[in-house]
Amino acid sequence: MTSKPNLLQKIRIVLCQTSHPGNIGAAARAMKTMGLSQLVLVNPKTFPHAEAIAMASGATDILEHALVCNTLAEALQGTTLAIGMSARRRELSHELVSAHEGVQRAVAIAHHAPVAIVFGTEMSGLSNAELDHCQLLAMIPANPEYSSLNLAAAVQVISYELRMATLNNPQPASTEPAPMATNDDVERFYTHLEQVLVEIGFLNPAQPKRLMQRLRRMYGRAGLEKEEVNILRGILSATQTPHPPAPPSP
Repeated sequence: MTSKPNLLQKIRIVLCQTSHPGNIGAAARAMKTMGLSQLVLVNPKTFPHAEAIAMASGATDILEHALVCNTLAEALQGTTLAIGMSARRRELSHELVSAHEGVQRAVAIAHHAPVAIVFGTEMSGLSNAELDHCQLLAMIPANPEYSSLNLAAAVQVISYELRMATLNNPQPASTEPAPMATNDDVERFYTHLEQVLVEIGFLNPAQPKRLMQRLRRMYGRAGLEKEEVNILRGILSATQTPHPPAPPSP
């Protein structure tokens, strides 16, 4: 069985704050067995490392081409969908779907734009701040009495789901969809939005509470198109420098 390589090449696996280099190597091996090649590491504790090479068991090319970033925002540049993997429900959570459904959505979008599947650190998973950069939360439906998967095992499950989804996913519609906003576009919008909310007195930076977190998740559910982000930023700019309409002609 062969998958559609172009789709798999548009899907990146992002590992955040990985503590053990062996897990990075094992994740690379899991990816290569299913035809994935885009590995991105966010602030790994130790990399490169001999243990990562040993655990990769021949998938050293994945490690050699892995992109190492300082922040998750950097790792997600150019993507239009980031799916955060979690073993637990979160307060103020994104929409939560099964890993299978999340992968189906990822592959549908990969026909047109890059996507990312994001994994957190081994001990605590994704932080709330990291989850703010994702638009969807997915969970592997493991045994509820013992749901903690090893990081590499979780990557293997998702890699398998991705391979099967690319095998079974129908060709995209002939009509090209409207371009989705990239993570970069959306992050600039959030920065602009926060600036304006402070300027108009709606957001108190000394006591922000969870306003920006709630707004991020609200817009994240919307799946913003590029043109929609441009409209929203235009409204923000007009709020900062209003131009009242000219009076009607006599």
